[in-house]
Amino acid sequence: MNSLIFDIQRFCVYDGPGIRTTVFFKGCNMRCAWCHNPESFSTAPELLYRAEKCVSCGACAAVCPHGAHTFDDTGIHHLDRAKCTACGACAAACPNGALELSGREMTADEVLAVIEKDKKYYASSGGGVTFSGGEASLHFDLLVSLLEGCRARGIHTALETNGLVPPERLQTLLPLVDLFLLDYKHSDPVEHRRWTGAPLEPVLETLRALDRAGAHVALRCPIIPGVNDTDAHFAAIRALKKQYGCIESAEIMAYHDIGKTKWDALGVPYTLAALKTVSPELKRRWMAQIAD
Repeated sequence: MNSLIFDIQRFCVYDGPGIRTTVFFKGCNMRCAWCHNPESFSTAPELLYRAEKCVSCGACAAVCPHGAHTFDDTGIHHLDRAKCTACGACAAACPNGALELSGREMTADEVLAVIEKDKKYYASSGGGVTFSGGEASLHFDLLVSLLEGCRARGIHTALETNGLVPPERLQTLLPLVDLFLLDYKHSDPVEHRRWTGAPLEPVLETLRALDRAGAHVALRCPIIPGVNDTDAHFAAIRALKKQYGCIESAEIMAYHDIGKTKWDALGVPYTLAALKTVSPELKRRWMAQIAD
């Protein structure tokens, strides 16, 4: 049982309580315009190219079986993505890290072997493992196997989800997940679809189901200037906290521009390129607006 994983980060402290290992699944059923992991959109392997790291050595062109890499008379590197099959040969040959293959097949046993390396840190800090993405629930069979494996090993589990989880799958996940990190991106249905490419109602239905089940939920709210930094949206977050007893905390995920370079590396236009990282002071003001 294999699925594409694009990253496993150890010693994380922002993806749930304590020290955690975060497993990032490749593939998402939303297309958030501000996403800082755009390599998570597709379920297929993808090649990232960072031109600023290229030293024009030609190693990629020498190993590419499809001629996707060429160099002009001035030594400038050109990548023809139409010819690229994301085989990874060029990334393996690149001496300077200018090329990176995002996405590798891993089995449950392989992922669990990484997770188990830090069990003593989970135990001492109240941490565990967080499954993220993309949207981890798209890889349902592997996710269930990993959750069951963590449960058997006594490891705390968290699932970061955008809420687009079919009800029958959610019912299977409920007894296996200790904490749901539910993303709440916009409170206006029209704007939610505009900025994420997906409807809002299924997200709210997931929240209702989590509440009925008595699940533990942390609401994670990405706030993007000019998109959802409105009084109405902050009021909606406060209202959700009061309405649903399952919500144990709500966190503002203030916009940062770290993802811009990834969009560039994928050769995909980034529509929010003019935005700057939100200041700590503005984030504090936003947090005050959702406080009880």
